[in-house]
Parts: sequence; C-alpha cells; structure tokens
Amino acid sequence: MRLQLDVIRKLPKAELHCHLDGSLRPRTILELATEQGVKLPTRELGKLTRLLQAGKRTRNLGDYLKIFDYTLSVMQEKDALYRVAYELVEDCAEENIRHLEVRYSPILHRKKKLSFEDIVDPVISGLRDAGAKYNVSTGVIICGIRSMSPRVSMELAELAVAYKGRGVLAFDLAGQERDYPAKEHRGAFQLILKSNINSTVHAGEAFGPASIGQALHYCGAHRIGHGTRLIENPDLMRYVNDHRIPLEVCLSSNVQTRAVKSIKSHPCAEYLKKGLRVTLNTDNRLMSATTVSHEIQAAAQAYRLSVYEVKRVILNGFKSSFMPYAQKARMLRDASLDIDRVLMNAFPDDYDRRSAF
Repeated sequence: MRLQLDVIRKLPKAELHCHLDGSLRPRTILELATEQGVKLPTRELGKLTRLLQAGKRTRNLGDYLKIFDYTLSVMQEKDALYRVAYELVEDCAEENIRHLEVRYSPILHRKKKLSFEDIVDPVISGLRDAGAKYNVSTGVIICGIRSMSPRVSMELAELAVAYKGRGVLAFDLAGQERDYPAKEHRGAFQLILKSNINSTVHAGEAFGPASIGQALHYCGAHRIGHGTRLIENPDLMRYVNDHRIPLEVCLSSNVQTRAVKSIKSHPCAEYLKKGLRVTLNTDNRLMSATTVSHEIQAAAQAYRLSVYEVKRVILNGFKSSFMPYAQKARMLRDASLDIDRVLMNAFPDDYDRRSAF
C-alpha cells in the first residue's frame, strides 16, 4: 500500500515544530510591506517567493536563518502579527492539522518598540480566533535565542510564566548552536521547570550530540527540536528512547541547512527502526516550501514506511504535544479512529485497523 499525498492530507495530524516567522505566505509579506512602507529586494511575487525559499542555495544553518530578516521586517506591528498567526492556522487546517504549536521569540519583534504584551496578545488571539473557526487546537511556544544574553532568555522565560494557561504552552531555545551552548541559559529553564511549564530545545541540528545532552541534563528539556545528530551517541540515544523523549524531526529543513545530505540519509530511518518517539514537522513552511503532509510523504517514500508505521508516527505527534492530558487523550482517541476511517476508505481491501496498534 502506497500512500498518496491526497490521502495523507486527509489524515488528522499534529504540528509541534513550526516557527511563526518562517511560515508566512509570500503574498502576505508583499501586502504587509506595502502597508508598512518596508523595502523588499523585489516586488514581483514569483521572485520574492524564490528568494524566501531555502532550496539548494543555503550552505548552512546561518544562511538559512538570514532569510528571516525579510519576514521579520514586516512582523513589527500588532495587526501584522495577528494576521500572520490567523493565516497560519488557515493553512494548517487545509491539510487537517488538528493541533498546532507555534513558536517564536517576541524579542525579535520590538523594532517599533512594541511591548511584550502587544507582541504576544495578537499572536494568541490570531491563533485562537482561527482555531475556533477551523476546529484547530493551538498554543504558543516562547523562544529564547542562544546568541543573545542569558538575561534576555530569563526575561522571555518570565514572559512565558506570565502567560501560562493563557495561550503559552512552553518555552524553547533556538538559534545558532555552535559557540552558544544551551547550558548558558539554564537559569531561564530552571524558572520554567519550577513554574511547571513545558520546555523544548533546538539541539543536535548543527552541532553534535553534546548539544542534546546539555538540553536534557542542564535545561531539563521535555522534547528535542531536530535531534539530527543524536545517532552519533548510542548511549544518549538509548537514554532518549528509554525516557520516551520526543524528537521534533524536520526532514526538509535539515537537508536545506546541510545538517544531512538527503532525506534518505537522514538518521530518522534509524530512529524509527529503534522505536524512538519521532514526530514529523515543517520547521518553516515558507523557507522549506513544505507542509506536514509533504514531510510525511517524503519519509514514507524514503524509508518505505507502511501505512501502519505512518499511523504510529502521526499518533506520536499527538502523544508528544504539550496539550493538557485530558485534551490530549480525547484528541488522540479521535485521531486514531479518523486515521483508520481514512485509510480503510483509501485501501478497502488491504487495511486492517487491528494491525495498526
């Protein structure tokens, strides 16, 4: 049984690693730039779209991150933040995303001196309003930035605490790994942990497994963003597996940042084989020109996954979410039943839902 993209799009899914400033529509960027008087390298939609997509021209994570200068330039006003958040939920709803966790760093949206509240409130409102319309559960993950002072991370952690239960689900640490160790920001994570808030850390993407070790043992991360180089330390990988620590895998992004040569050579295949809790995510829908459905299709083709294995990966997304337990249990049950329904309709002669568990 080979899963086609149209079938994958019908399957209920969760997206756990999605950057707000990496998931804008190109046309929205053009319109916001016009409204705000922001200068862009081109006003032609096709050329701008190509400029914003990483493709083969990025040589490393640093090149990939430079593209964010364009998106951030139009995300410095309240109305723009609301619109971008709302449209992201619309885009996710088109491929049946049932739960969406959106991360961003409010410190990057203060060029026009907005307060943190004026940066967080419109994003939460945009996600909430669109979520109510399209029946998508949403939440925000506040990001600290590795290359900034640990004092900034502490300020952002305090912001996450202030919005606990009001739209913010977790705290994260993002940005360049090399030369900016996670342990320098452990004070912020201690506050997060003491406040009973979830956490995730970008680790093992552009730096070795020691980065993942720091995320876990210094910062107490509940999930790992990327984890691409975890495979280089079998002992740490066993620890991650034994403790069921989810990996937020982003295949296309990892190829574009040159963390791996190709999707086929990505260690995700080995992670799945060993039973790690792998989730598949976009990272940046715009820069990586992808969707969760495309990421699932790419993995299924590259690793020759059966429909039952695809179901397990999708359910991993719901299991690994930062939703409250009761909500998670209900959504997981409903998603499992809906996956069976879609797959039985697609493969009436072959799919046996009893074999999918």
